[in-house]
Amino acid sequence: MKLRWNAIERILVVLITAHTVGVGSMLLLVPAWSCTVFGGWTTMGPLFFPRQSGIFHFVLAFAYLWEYFRFRTVAIMVVAKGLAVVFLIGCALLDGVPWVVPFSGVTDGLMGLTILAVHGAVRQTGS
Repeated sequence: MKLRWNAIERILVVLITAHTVGVGSMLLLVPAWSCTVFGGWTTMGPLFFPRQSGIFHFVLAFAYLWEYFRFRTVAIMVVAKGLAVVFLIGCALLDGVPWVVPFSGVTDGLMGLTILAVHGAVRQTGS
């Protein structure tokens, strides 16, 4: 059975986008719970900032889908995931942050590397 890399890529793009929408929804709709109960912060600043981050996640999700379904490329996703890794792991190394920060850095890195590898297979095989 021949692997259909383009079908795998499409599924991954949709799943990674769904993850981004889920994170954005949590930050926008239940920011205090997302940051304290789920995320592990002990104090909470103004809710504006997690909500702003939530909206940004929606912008990214839109950009992922727009780029992929219009151009069949994943550059925005790969760059966003790469920058997220640098930011999140950097914060984890420099600041005292809860578990969710390095965990998010690692999972973003895995998502970015996976979509990059699958996109490479699509380009190489044409399927």
